[in-house]
Amino acid sequence: QVQLVESGGGLVQAGGSLRLSCAASGTTFSLNIMGWYRQAPGQQRELVARITSLGYTDYADSVKGRFTISRDNNKNTVYLQMNSLKPEDTAVYYCNVRTSQSVIYWGQGTQVTVSS
Repeated sequence: QVQLVESGGGLVQAGGSLRLSCAASGTTFSLNIMGWYRQAPGQQRELVARITSLGYTDYADSVKGRFTISRDNNKNTVYLQMNSLKPEDTAVYYCNVRTSQSVIYWGQGTQVTVSS
């Protein structure tokens, strides 16, 4: 089992920045892909960014150049640095982990609100 604890969400004005963190605990030796998804009201959950254990990254087109995903394997933590935030980035952001056995875990979600 893997437990995920997210932090760093909040309210920010357009153009501002936030940094999300997600710390994994439990059976963490097999963490493979770590990432962030988001879900806005009335919308489907969508991939924001993900990073493999070797550091390969993948971003949604809507956040490329503004968001940066990183991870600290020693701390079993994944980060999402969000810059130049826009009102359309407003959503609940969820941490997501896929183990090497392809088991998927989700965090509880953290609200990000960007005011115009």
